[in-house]
Amino acid sequence: MKSKIAITTSTFAQYDREPIEKLERAKFGYVLNPYGRTLKAEEVPMVVRDCVGVIAGTEPMNADVLKKLNGVKVISRCGTGMDNVDLKTADQLSIKVVNTPDSATAAVAELTVGLILSLLRKIPLADKKIKSGQWEKMMGSLLTGKKVGIIGFGRIGRKLAELLGPFKTELGFYDVAPRTSTLARPMAFKELLAWADIVTLHLSILEKAAKNSYLIGPKEFAVMKPGAWLINCARGGLIDEKALYAGLKNGKLSGAALDVFQQEPYTGPLAELGNVILTPHIGSYAREARITMEIEAVENLLKLLKS
Repeated sequence: MKSKIAITTSTFAQYDREPIEKLERAKFGYVLNPYGRTLKAEEVPMVVRDCVGVIAGTEPMNADVLKKLNGVKVISRCGTGMDNVDLKTADQLSIKVVNTPDSATAAVAELTVGLILSLLRKIPLADKKIKSGQWEKMMGSLLTGKKVGIIGFGRIGRKLAELLGPFKTELGFYDVAPRTSTLARPMAFKELLAWADIVTLHLSILEKAAKNSYLIGPKEFAVMKPGAWLINCARGGLIDEKALYAGLKNGKLSGAALDVFQQEPYTGPLAELGNVILTPHIGSYAREARITMEIEAVENLLKLLKS
């Protein structure tokens, strides 16, 4: 009987069969996510049953889940974030964990630029109005000259700073790790919030302030510049969505764009607001980036299974 690999991402090899063919050439069988969405914690052990490796998405891989994955030797994250995997428990269980840190960098950074421009020029709202029979010219804002605060200055944050260069923006960043940059100046967290016209998040849950609190909640919204814009293409648990809704309703914020949510699929009240852009966790969903990421995830898995 062939050893099997569980592919738990919601989609896989839809645009190029090379990742699957790599598994087949290596003589592995595979099982796919049968739900077409992020798996719930209780579903993971059922999908992964009798598998030696997992090509994982963002489904919960907490201690309880990992202890039920009998026979699993490697978890290969198809993506950058590792905060859904209990790395300490994985190590205790001798499960090797690896990710694909570089493949989605350009895709997420470009999506962020697109969301910023769409927010400032109200592009989705204008499109919606025309399609509903309204011809209304709404006044927007320039990105040129804006102060952009990047929270999390790793690969994606630095790439975003690079892409924003031609817009002649003022760039500041906050990061828990000491960093220097010729593109942006380091700032304290609350200093950045009060300074920035646009705040964009590019960090993991593991880098949150402390005590499982939101990184951006009521106190942080109070510090932010009136009329600021907020973008989150990082992780859903970073923002208090109820406080965000209140800030958007009362005019404290001009707008927000979210690609990630506390609960996905998202069905909450933010969808009612015209000054919000919501996308279904598509940060890595650029065809070229997705193909590269899936191939790397398979290559990482096979390498570790052989080691």
